[in-house]
Formats: sequence, C-alpha cells, structure tokens
Amino acid sequence: MASEIGLSVRFFQTNHEGRFIEHLHSLRDRADAVVLNPGAWTHYAYSIHDALEVTGLPAVEVHLSDVGAREPWRRESVIRPLCLASFSGQGADGYRDALQRLREELVA
Repeated sequence: MASEIGLSVRFFQTNHEGRFIEHLHSLRDRADAVVLNPGAWTHYAYSIHDALEVTGLPAVEVHLSDVGAREPWRRESVIRPLCLASFSGQGADGYRDALQRLREELVA
C-alpha cells in the first residue's frame, strides 16, 4: 500500500507496552510520521500518549474493528488527541487511509 503512494514503511509489533514506548521514543530520528494501532492500550495508556507526544511526529491512529460500536469506555482514546486522524472499523483499508492522510501531511 505504501509503495503505491510513494512512501517507505517499517513495521514494529509487540505485546509489551514498555517495548512499544521505547520504540516510539526511537522514532524521533528515524521516521517522518507514525501509523499506530494501540489496541487495548488506546483506552488507558497515558505512557504511550506521552511517548507519542515526545516524538513530535505526525501520527494517525488505526483500529481494525469499529471501536465506536463497543462499550462506552472503549470509545475513548487517550491517543487520539495527538493524532491527525483516526480510522476505525475499516479493517486493513484503515491502514491505507492512514498512509494517504500522512502523505497529504508530509507533502503539504
């Protein structure tokens, strides 16, 4: 998806919150933007919020399922206020939309 619109991407996945935070910290000098799917951390992980804020990079939040259709507490995102956009419930297409949104931001 990324190469189709002229972007180069790297992937990182972990189930360990601390590793996720350390990875975000490392992006300041290695990336131009961030697409992230914080999963369950979305609703409570202010540590991830803070790490993303420290990067200073444009970011887009993606969720495969529709978090707006879940329980009220799952509709809240502590990450979203730092993001240019949030895509939810579009499956893998949400990643395509996130990349396109970041491309718009980066070439502006």
